[in-house]
Amino acid sequence: MLYSSAARLFAASALASLALSGCASAPDGHLPPANFVSMQEAPGEDYVIGPLDELTVNVWRNDELGAKVEVRPDGRITTPLVADMPAVGKTPTMLAEDIRLQLSQYITDPIVTVMVDKFAGTFSQQIRVVGASEKPASLPYRANMTVLDAMIAVGGLGEFASANRAKLVRFDKQAGQQKEYALRLGDLLKKGDAKANVMLQPGDVIIIPESMF
Repeated sequence: MLYSSAARLFAASALASLALSGCASAPDGHLPPANFVSMQEAPGEDYVIGPLDELTVNVWRNDELGAKVEVRPDGRITTPLVADMPAVGKTPTMLAEDIRLQLSQYITDPIVTVMVDKFAGTFSQQIRVVGASEKPASLPYRANMTVLDAMIAVGGLGEFASANRAKLVRFDKQAGQQKEYALRLGDLLKKGDAKANVMLQPGDVIIIPESMF
């Protein structure tokens, strides 16, 4: 009798341990749902220039010093009188100020503006969709972007997607670590479940596994 009780206690402890270990490796949970259409639009974080962005540099009253340039893969640009200026990781305003300082060696009080004509962004600002989607891709993040927006951009789910096993990987800046969240893409895209739509943040990665059958 004592042996039987001890055995049951051991079995219960083992099951509890397995449950805890399963929870430790599972996604951190679910994100709060987002509306299909935002009730109020709001600006996102300041845009940070990335490689292959296309820029227009204007210098007021000195048109010959302006240029249309593409940010090189090494993250730099070259304009008249400004060679190999680092651009990646800066906002357009920051880059304009750096160019202004460089040009001030040659002209008096230059007024410089930088406009982004074509956006690519840094990896930390892109939304990446990988796995069983129709067109896995890196997407430029835009303010108020949701999972539904991202899935429309990549053409929806692949034929063999295990949609409700998808997950979102996000770097938590406050905690300084990567976190995972469960996504119910099947419920969102096939059943129209609004509660399965969630807001995205710059740098999010959506991973969609394939079904095993």
